[in-house]
Amino acid sequence: MNQAHKAVFLDRDGVINRSLVKQGKPYPPATIDELEILPGVDEALISLKKEGFLLIVVTNQPDVARGKTKKEFVNAINSRLASSLPIDDFFTCFHDDSDNCDCRKPKPGSLFSAATRHNICLPSSFMVGDRWRDIEAGYGAGCRTIFIDYGYDEKQPDHFDFRVSSLFEAARIILKTPEKFDEKD
Repeated sequence: MNQAHKAVFLDRDGVINRSLVKQGKPYPPATIDELEILPGVDEALISLKKEGFLLIVVTNQPDVARGKTKKEFVNAINSRLASSLPIDDFFTCFHDDSDNCDCRKPKPGSLFSAATRHNICLPSSFMVGDRWRDIEAGYGAGCRTIFIDYGYDEKQPDHFDFRVSSLFEAARIILKTPEKFDEKD
């Protein structure tokens, strides 16, 4: 039997690349030119990769369902990030809340799909996000959660394992945290 992998699940906007904050709320880049990888992200991801973590981006992109952007543009942003960072896979939800899909965070469906595709041990993995939906999805999947707190003017997560100010800081915590395995392993 293959040994399960450990992973770091990452929200995209606000964790890997800079969100555009308008009136206290974060938004994805509207153009490729607005795409800016946050400071320390490359170093954080390289250090996690060296320690054997799979790096999986799990992102909600509801502006596709809302008709505000095209799926091809979202995929172009993902491709640009994949070409410059050691990301193993992307799981993108293009739905809005009214679609009631399993892949849209706060539901953990995308994390479960990634775990199945990549043989990931969820209790040994982490979800890093900057919004309550990310943290709830990680919690629902049984991962340890790290909340990057930018002080957005919106609902905050009810619970999380760690609160940090950047992915770089999150990586330092992940690398110091002992592994945790499901009793079934």
